[in-house]
Amino acid sequence: MEVNVSDTASGSLAGISLFAGLDENELTELEKACSWRRYTSNEQIIDRQSDSTDVFFVIEGKVRVVNYSLSGREITLDDIVPGRHFGELAAIDGQPRSASVMALEESLLAALPQERFLDVARRRPEVSYLVMLTLARIIRVSTDRIMDLSTLAANNRVQAELLREARSNPVNENTAQISPIPVHGDIASRVSTTRETVARVLNDLARQGIVERQKDALVIHDLARLSEMVEEVRGE
Repeated sequence: MEVNVSDTASGSLAGISLFAGLDENELTELEKACSWRRYTSNEQIIDRQSDSTDVFFVIEGKVRVVNYSLSGREITLDDIVPGRHFGELAAIDGQPRSASVMALEESLLAALPQERFLDVARRRPEVSYLVMLTLARIIRVSTDRIMDLSTLAANNRVQAELLREARSNPVNENTAQISPIPVHGDIASRVSTTRETVARVLNDLARQGIVERQKDALVIHDLARLSEMVEEVRGE
């Protein structure tokens, strides 16, 4: 559903990390250049191989970047939360979209036309630098996952994914808390395995006292041991 930025109190790019260095006037001009739309849960935002080139900014909600195998299995690449953006690859090189994007919940997005995105990136080095950091993160995560798919068995890939999420949500040096509790299907989609495999691995880790499912979170009690399990099979 198309919305007018003036019709919503949340219609602002002020919380977008990519534009943290811009002043109020610059943000206002970019907001005027954007088209604003609300998406319902499970609604498609971008279709893979489409020729659109807008860059999208998540204002409210959460969206998921996905691809699909020939058999139709969904492969999750990333979840995008408020403050982040997606779609810059097509804006930079003009090629078709490399993945599909869908809303995980009701979301408000701002879409900035390719020419305006490239203009601000050329004029403001701090914006270009943040774009480079984003692309570097994508490459590193993709490289890690390619190596995991090539070298690890399914159960080890689940352990590696849990370790990645745990390291992003530390409580202290050896403990992490992932909230909300990861959905088995989401983990399976990320590491190309089944829900049953994810459930089996989590149950095994729970029996060893490494993880504990609490009411609203999955607690990793022994990050060091989980890391050792992954590194042993990686040969690191």
